[in-house]
Amino acid sequence: MDRVIVYVDDAAYAHQVLAPLFAREAAAPTQWVLVACAPRMTHRISKWVSHSARENWRTKWADKLFAQILPVLRGPANSVTTVVAKGPLVELTEQLQAAQPQAAQVVDARRPKSEAPEATAKSQTAGRRWPTPRPGTLMGSLLTGFGTLWALALE
Repeated sequence: MDRVIVYVDDAAYAHQVLAPLFAREAAAPTQWVLVACAPRMTHRISKWVSHSARENWRTKWADKLFAQILPVLRGPANSVTTVVAKGPLVELTEQLQAAQPQAAQVVDARRPKSEAPEATAKSQTAGRRWPTPRPGTLMGSLLTGFGTLWALALE
C-alpha cells in the first residue's frame, strides 16, 4: 500500500494539483494522510480571541476543507487519515514519516502565496528618480507644503 501525505489549504487548488495523482494511483491501494494548513492568524489576535476559540475556528475550517476533498479521495481500496497542522510542517512531516516504517510521498498542494504588495510597488516605480506625488498622501502633502513655502519666500 502506497502512502501519500498531502498538505492542503484550498480545496479547488488541491483538486487541480492532485488530479494527475488520482489517475496514476487509481489501480493501487493508497493510504492518504490529508493535512489541513489553516491560514495564519496575526499575533495581535490574541488580544481579542482566546486560544480555545482559535482552535475551534481552526477545527471548523479544517472540517469544511475535508468535506470538500474527502469525496474525491475515498475509493474502494483507499484509506484516508485527516490531520490539522498546528506547528511547523517540517516537524509534522518527520512525525508522520516516523509513524510508519515505509516512506511516504509528500505532496504540497497548498495554494502559492501571491506576490507581496511591496514587491509590486517597487517594480512599478523602478527606473523613476522621484515618485509622482499622489493627492492625499504624505509625499504629496510634503511637496505641496514645500512648494507653498517657496512661493511665499519669493514674494
